[in-house]
Amino acid sequence: MNKQIIFLSIFFSFFLVQLRAQEILTAEEAVKIALENNYEIRLAKNLLQIDEISVSPGLAGMLPQVSAVLQDDNGIRSLTQVRSDGEVNSLNNARNNSLDYGVALDWTVFDGFQMFARYKQLQEIQNLGEAELQVSVITTLGNVLVTYYDLVQQQQQLAVLDSTLAISRQRVELAHNRFTIGKASKLEELNARVDLNTDQALMLNQKESYATTRIRLNELLARDSKISFKVVDDIAVDADLFLPKLETLLKENNPELLTQVISQRIAELELKQVKANRYPTLLASTGYNFSDSESSLGYTTNSSSHGLTYGFRVSLNIFDGFNQNRNEKIAKIQVENSNLAIKQQQNNLLSQLNSSYKTYQTNLDLIALEEKNEAIARENLEITMDKYRIGTIPTIEFRTAQLNYINARLRHSDAIFQAKLSEISLKALSGSLPL
Repeated sequence: MNKQIIFLSIFFSFFLVQLRAQEILTAEEAVKIALENNYEIRLAKNLLQIDEISVSPGLAGMLPQVSAVLQDDNGIRSLTQVRSDGEVNSLNNARNNSLDYGVALDWTVFDGFQMFARYKQLQEIQNLGEAELQVSVITTLGNVLVTYYDLVQQQQQLAVLDSTLAISRQRVELAHNRFTIGKASKLEELNARVDLNTDQALMLNQKESYATTRIRLNELLARDSKISFKVVDDIAVDADLFLPKLETLLKENNPELLTQVISQRIAELELKQVKANRYPTLLASTGYNFSDSESSLGYTTNSSSHGLTYGFRVSLNIFDGFNQNRNEKIAKIQVENSNLAIKQQQNNLLSQLNSSYKTYQTNLDLIALEEKNEAIARENLEITMDKYRIGTIPTIEFRTAQLNYINARLRHSDAIFQAKLSEISLKALSGSLPL
C-alpha cells in the first residue's frame, strides 16, 4: 500500500512539473508581461519621470534665488601713513581682518515673458517624453506580437510535419509489407525510408527554429530564456479593418506624428524666448548683512555694522552685433522646419498605411484561396493513399500527393500569419494596438 502511495505521489509530482513546463502563454499575457518587464519600456518610463520632475517654476527661472553669503578676508602688512599735519605713523606686520556674512535674495521680476515661455516649454518636453514612451511601447509590443504569432505559426508547422511523419511511417510500413509478400521491389521500400528520413530532418530543423524563436520571445518579455511554454494553436485575424478609419486614427493617435507636433510647439516656444531678449530685464535684490573689521593702524581699529540692503537693476540690450536678429531668423527657420517635418512624417506614415493595407487585403484573399487548396490537397491525398494501399499507383505519385498536402497546409498557415502581421502593422501605425 505504501509503495502505491509513493508511486502515485511521484507520478503526480512529475505530472505537475510537466504542466508547469508546458505553460500556455496567450498573446494578452505576453503583452502584459512586456509592459511590466521590457527594458526598453522601463528605460523610457524613467526618462519620462525625469521630464516630469523638470517641470517646475524654479527651473523656468520664475522663483527668487536665496543664498547665504560668508566672506572672511585677512592680511598682514607693513604700513606707513603720512597724515595731513605731517605726522608719520608706521607699523610692521600690521593685521587687517574683515568678516562679512548675511542672506541675499535675487529675483528676476521681468525678462520679457521669457520665463513663462520656458515653463511652457518644460511642459511640452514632458508631453514629448510621454509621446516617446508611447513610441517605445508600440514598437516593443509590435515586436512581441510579431514574435508571438511567429511562434504560433511555427507550432502549427510542427503539427503539420508531425502528421507528415505519421503518413511517411505508414508508407514505409506498407512498402515493407508489400515487399515482404512480393508485390513491390526493395527499391520502393528504400525510397519510402529516404522520404521518411527527409521528413525527420525537416522536423529537427523546425524544432530548432521553434526553440530559437521562443528564446527571442522570452528576451522581449525580459525573463529567463530557459522558461518553457507553449502558445495558442490558432491565429485570429481581424478582417474588418477599414482604411479611412485607420487614416483618421493615424492622424490623431500615431505617437511618431505626435512627437513631431510637440517638437513644433517646442520650436515656437524657443522663438518666443529669443524674442524676449528685445525687452528690458528687471532684477530685484535684497538682503540682510553683518560686517566686522579690525585694523592695527589708523583712526578706526574696529568697526561693525548690520542691516537691510535692497535695490534693483534694469538692463536693455541696445546693440549686440545684430546677433538678436540672426537668432530670431534661425528660430523662425527651425519653426518652419518643424512644420515641414510634420507634413513629411504624416505623408510617410500614410504611404506606409496604404501599402500595408493593400498587403492586408491580399493576405485575406490568400487565406480563402489557400484554405480551398488545403481541402483539395487533403482529398487528393486520401484518394491517393487508398490507391497506394491496393497498389494501383506508383510511389512517386503518392509522394507527390503527400508533398502537395504538406505545402498546402504550410501555405495556408503562412497566409494567416502574413495577414496577422499586416493587421499588427496597421494597428501600430494607427496607434490602436491593444495596450
